[in-house]
Amino acid sequence: MPTNIGRRELLRGASALTALSYSRVIGANDKIQLGVIGCGERGRHDMSQFQMNLSVAVTAVCDIYGQHIDKAQKEAPHAKGFSDHRKLLEMKEVDAVLIATPDHWHAATAIDALSSGRDVYVEKPLTLKIDEGPPIVKAARVNERICQVGMQQRSGIHYLRAKREYFDSGRLGKITLARTWWHGNSYHLRKAPDYLQQKPSNLDWARYLGPVKWRDYDPQQYWNFRGYLDFGGGQVTDLFTHWIDVVHMFMGQEIPKSAAAAGGIYNYKDGRTAPDTINVLLEYPADFTATFEATLVPGIRGAAVEMCGTEGRLYIDREHYEFYPVGKNAQPEIVKAEPHDMTLDHVNNFLDCVRTRKLPNGDVLIGHRSAQASHLGNIAYVEKRRIDFDSLREEILPF
Repeated sequence: MPTNIGRRELLRGASALTALSYSRVIGANDKIQLGVIGCGERGRHDMSQFQMNLSVAVTAVCDIYGQHIDKAQKEAPHAKGFSDHRKLLEMKEVDAVLIATPDHWHAATAIDALSSGRDVYVEKPLTLKIDEGPPIVKAARVNERICQVGMQQRSGIHYLRAKREYFDSGRLGKITLARTWWHGNSYHLRKAPDYLQQKPSNLDWARYLGPVKWRDYDPQQYWNFRGYLDFGGGQVTDLFTHWIDVVHMFMGQEIPKSAAAAGGIYNYKDGRTAPDTINVLLEYPADFTATFEATLVPGIRGAAVEMCGTEGRLYIDREHYEFYPVGKNAQPEIVKAEPHDMTLDHVNNFLDCVRTRKLPNGDVLIGHRSAQASHLGNIAYVEKRRIDFDSLREEILPF
């Protein structure tokens, strides 16, 4: 693969795949044939959730690292292995695609898969850059494909219950502040193992870079890509995207009108370009703000959303929620989450929509809007200024 290939050339490949469309009508008793693009830890975990549904057969797996292909094929022994996702999409025996690549490959692989007639489940964030979202949404709509983004709270039973109980009913009153935080996420501090210090012969570094400008092999930029803004958006797009999507779901508001941020690489000066500590502030047209606070230092841990209203306060995380009504001696309401990974609920929602053709819980437009909000925070951080955003045209206003 040429090392100077640009993002535009990669995305242009999608139109060429349109003629290769293999979409088929899937009957009630038909197996859904799944191709997996990106077979690292998250990709294999997602694949295992798909395999828990007996209607799924994993027929193809793809990764730029041969060891990941081998591990995926151990879990899906009948799947063919590929190092180039375009070759996987040439298979007729693929109805839907799971995309769990690093963020900088999401746009190209998603557009290619949608344009080839496949339904797509793509890990969050949907995009690496703010302008990548609309073309993916267009590819899904033009090709009439189902596209679910992996923001699993959208299918989480206790999240949906909290929405009905406190937001649809108005029990929280007027919401003025949504607080979110995610502290001590050690995944962003991962160190490349010894076996990656020298590039393995079966790891295609040039293809890993893809649309990113050339640089020599660096095990950290491969293993811990979330620490580098060329490959991911750091804690903001990896973590805040989940929580701001919860805020969007609860509030029915998806597009902020301004963003501000502050932070930096204060402690982990190991070559990363994404901040290890960050604060983001978004303002919405419906007269509320949403904040995100995160640091990688180990002195504080925890991750949650807190919605503050005139009639009460709701604290919610992946394990439970707590509602504290306004009033003297008022007793909190506490509800625990279902005792399983809500990713399974999200996967099953996607599979149901593949058959029914209904929009999924985490539809591509929803995924674009939540990634977009996170991107505004990162842009404000990088440019060190307040970002004003036209919520109707979805455009950054001139400085």
